[in-house]
Amino acid sequence: MMVSAIISRVVILVFGTLYPAYASYKAVKTKNVREYVKWMMYWIVFALFTCAETFADIFLSWVPFYYEAKIVFVLWLLSPATKGSSILYRKFVHPQLTKREQKIDAYIQQASDKGYSAILTVGSKGLSYASNVVVQTALKGHGAVLDHLKKSYSMSDLSVEGSSTAVGPNVPPVIPDNEDELDNLDNRLIEEREEANRRLREGRKENEMLQQKGNAGGQDDVITTRDTQLRSRTSKYSHKEASGWFW
Repeated sequence: MMVSAIISRVVILVFGTLYPAYASYKAVKTKNVREYVKWMMYWIVFALFTCAETFADIFLSWVPFYYEAKIVFVLWLLSPATKGSSILYRKFVHPQLTKREQKIDAYIQQASDKGYSAILTVGSKGLSYASNVVVQTALKGHGAVLDHLKKSYSMSDLSVEGSSTAVGPNVPPVIPDNEDELDNLDNRLIEEREEANRRLREGRKENEMLQQKGNAGGQDDVITTRDTQLRSRTSKYSHKEASGWFW
């Protein structure tokens, strides 16, 4: 079965397609009307055969000698002795097409009109969808930039340089909605930062003053201790002198 299918496909490709194509080329080149009409009838019949073959291969491929019958049929269409394509065209194809020519033309025109309108509809929908996607993407990008700016304002450095202590309670920032509120928030943050710097400077000054006072108090204690030691030594010397005099 597989070998028959391969052989039939090769025979149909070579003798049913390539050779008639070359013969049609020769008819067009020589301008032989008789040969031209002959091969035109063949191509019409072969096109109908190809359409029927597509469905027959699905439903009738299990029939014995199916592929052999296709080979014989193609050779019958092609042979100058049998003239199978001319017979089928004149007796069956041409009369049926003549009867239904107007309907076929109307269907083709209707299909072309609907196809054109469908293409326009699909194209317009595609353009509108693409424009909506572009606009939404732009809006999302603008929103992301705005959120980033808001976060940069709300999460700006509120701590004083050189100090790890946070200023104020850990309260979630209020994100403003417009540029004026952002400017007000920026001004408030600057004022709070300056106030924090001022408090830090005052605290440092107080610490320096306390350290200076502590150092001065330590020096007074050292002087007092030294005076006490000198007085004790003086009293000892006076006692010794008094005892020497006594003795």
